[in-house]
Order: sequence, then C-alpha cells, then structure tokens
Amino acid sequence: MAMVRALVKERAVVIFSRSSCCMSHTIKTLISSFGANASVYELDEHPEGKQIEKELRGLGCNPSVPAVFIGGDLIGGANEIMSLHLKGQLVQLLLNANAIWL
Repeated sequence: MAMVRALVKERAVVIFSRSSCCMSHTIKTLISSFGANASVYELDEHPEGKQIEKELRGLGCNPSVPAVFIGGDLIGGANEIMSLHLKGQLVQLLLNANAIWL
C-alpha cells in the first residue's frame, strides 16, 4: 500500500484510472468540472500500473478503477462519487480538501 499512499499525498484529489475506461473518463470530467486539478494516474500507461492496481484492490477497490482519493482519503469508485454528487456532498468534500474554492 506504500506506493498508493505516497501518490495520494501529492494532491488534494488523486484519481487512479485506465485510459480506455468510460467510467474513469466520466469521473475525471465531473471532478474537473468543479475546478479541481486532480492528479490522474492512468494504470495502463504507468510503469508501476500493475503494482498500483494490486494495492488498490488490497484497499478494497473492486473494480480497481476509477479509484478516487480526496484529501488523502479513499472515497471510492464511480458509484460512490456519483452518489455523493447526486446528494450534493461532492462539492463539500472538494472544498474541505482545499481542492476547489468558491
């Protein structure tokens, strides 16, 4: 889990994705639409992608992508992010992590 933990400390929002995954694209687009500048790691293009994917599964991410971390905390995948958005809670999470400003 060390590699994932090190990567999620870099930015307020970190997204682990796969370049060919439509749900990953949707989540990246949604989060960026609020003005958040997420660090995005495309596992199919990253040299350590297989190791990162293994660590994400170890953290309970199934499927492994998209996996979204906000403020260093694992928020979840597409279902969790969309649920938070529909409840009006995603923006507050981004604000609390200083990922966006109003």
